[in-house]
Amino acid sequence: MPNLFTIFDPFTKIFNLPLNWISLILGLLILPLMFWLTPNRYNFILFQIIFTLHKEFKNLISKKSYFSSTLILISIFIFILINNFLGLFPYIFTGTSHMSIALSLALPLWLTFMLFGWINNTNHMFTHLVPQGTPSMLMSFMVLIESISNLIRPGTLAVRLMANMIAGHLLITLLSSMNLNVPFFMIFILSLVMVLLLILETAVSMIQAYVFTVLSTLYSSEVI
Repeated sequence: MPNLFTIFDPFTKIFNLPLNWISLILGLLILPLMFWLTPNRYNFILFQIIFTLHKEFKNLISKKSYFSSTLILISIFIFILINNFLGLFPYIFTGTSHMSIALSLALPLWLTFMLFGWINNTNHMFTHLVPQGTPSMLMSFMVLIESISNLIRPGTLAVRLMANMIAGHLLITLLSSMNLNVPFFMIFILSLVMVLLLILETAVSMIQAYVFTVLSTLYSSEVI
């Protein structure tokens, strides 16, 4: 018996090239063409999402001079959302369910925030290590706790995204494999449960993209 998690491993290869990772750029095929003369409804919906996210993210960023930084966060949101959603279709590889993709998104963001904060706002970063109102006896202990919490942030971001995407796929895979071993009247119930799980996974794919970008915005607001 192979490992259950091997169903998420890239194995489609031609000339020893892992073609499963091509799914990461499939989103470019469904993005609207910005050179159209007449905007369509698809453009309008996408622009509404972008403007809504920009308004929300700029409220989390304290200084107006950094409002333009929401563009990269919105781009990451759209990238994660498209890949999570496409992963729900049959025979399309879900890249965000792998630690290599999730960590490659979280680690550069966190490292950039830390470098910017420690280089430009060193005193501000030191004050964040000791919360206000901490007793003098606990200050050294709080510095250790805050340092560890800062270091594990990229890992928690990546694991949260990866684990939530894997969990639903595993449940759907397990239920689909049970159809061969259950009575005929149970197939209808299993099919209904799988449809409900698919709806739940659609919501999770949107929520996880939103959670990832909101937490990244909160981390960036702490270093400004």
